[in-house]
Amino acid sequence: MTNQINNPQTRQWQEMSQRHHLAPFSDYKQLHEKGPRIITRAEGVHLWDSEGNEILDGMAGLWCIAVGYGREELVEAASRQMRELPFYNTFFQTAHPPVLELAKAISEITPPGLNHVFFTGSGSEGNDTMLRLVRHYWACKGQPNKKVIIGRVNGYHGSTVAGASLGGMKFMHEQGDLPIPGIVHIPQPYWFGEGGDMSPEEFGIWAADQLEKKILEVGEDNVAAFIAEPIQGAGGVIIPPESYWPRIREILAKYDILFVADEVICGFGRTGEWFGSDYYGNSPDLMTIAKGLTSGYVPMGGLVVSDKVFEVINECGDFNHGFTYSGHPVAAAVALENIRILREEKIIEKVKAETAPYLQQRLRELADHPLVGEVRGVGMLGAIELVKDKQTRERYPEELAVGMICRGHCFANGLVMRAVGDTMIIAPPLVISRDEIDELVSKARLSLDLTLRDVQA
Repeated sequence: MTNQINNPQTRQWQEMSQRHHLAPFSDYKQLHEKGPRIITRAEGVHLWDSEGNEILDGMAGLWCIAVGYGREELVEAASRQMRELPFYNTFFQTAHPPVLELAKAISEITPPGLNHVFFTGSGSEGNDTMLRLVRHYWACKGQPNKKVIIGRVNGYHGSTVAGASLGGMKFMHEQGDLPIPGIVHIPQPYWFGEGGDMSPEEFGIWAADQLEKKILEVGEDNVAAFIAEPIQGAGGVIIPPESYWPRIREILAKYDILFVADEVICGFGRTGEWFGSDYYGNSPDLMTIAKGLTSGYVPMGGLVVSDKVFEVINECGDFNHGFTYSGHPVAAAVALENIRILREEKIIEKVKAETAPYLQQRLRELADHPLVGEVRGVGMLGAIELVKDKQTRERYPEELAVGMICRGHCFANGLVMRAVGDTMIIAPPLVISRDEIDELVSKARLSLDLTLRDVQA
């Protein structure tokens, strides 16, 4: 693959980008100088750009393409619904069949007791909804002081004002005077990066105990909820030590606060179970969903609410919150068809029994590379830590931007693999085959070799 531009239309599209398009999470000056890569079509687990280059999508779009690109069933579901009822809102005591059928379908696959769904346009909106609903819940119970929500450093819960505040990413907080009041953070369970001399088990207990410490510091009477991703995705595929979640469950059982699982990335089969909460045996009071809900074909998110929470808000008058596109009928129709495909083709069962074990086995072969300090993963999630010293876990100087060097080589060699600092992460479509896993690992190794060459130079 080459960065050389041969197609005149590529240049035209790049000029449109420079003149008119503001891209998410972008340095606009840098993007203007370089120009975006223009993706024009996709099929299965592969993308093609406007220059005709084929690229294996190791990030499932943005963690969301579960059933693969090019599924005509999803296109037909959208088309049928657009002809029948392209839009109607769910305000003012109205509804439509797709949103009601989808709410029922979601209740059939979520962990026990999670039977009610508030629909949104994205995971970010789902977490905004969560913040408002959690505070509404405690006010309904006569405890309006319970407002504080505890998140984790380096967690990611979206980029709206509330979502970015709930997340613990400092570079996001530096813009816009965030986090907003009433949100605090505890350390993340990132053993490789922050565990020091502790064993993974010791560090998992320590990291979990920070939740109890924070509850006591803020005061149980002031804490509304704890929000966490089962596995931190955008933070670098941070997989907690095995001791972490059991200890968190003990702490949550001890205090009168709600537990919110952000399943935007882990949900809909990514871990080899329907939800990350199933994988870890957690029982959240609320769950945020999006991405894999529609396999990314149309925007949709939601907040799944437990019977326990619903029974309180059900007796408390209006919940004054909502979006024009809450439960959009076309998105609901696509989500229903996506869930049908996942179920009937037993895609999640295949991930658990066949392809995820193979992916994790092949990925771990990269641990012998001189640049690699750790390889970790669960299901269709993986992370490769790039280090200067494998024994001490010492990183290269930040100004070298080793992760970005590697990311550049990946793209040049036909692979999308994301860099989070010097951690390379993957989350391919759930339908990736063994041969395509071999392709992914082969391209990743080549990119690591080229990165090492550049670093040594």
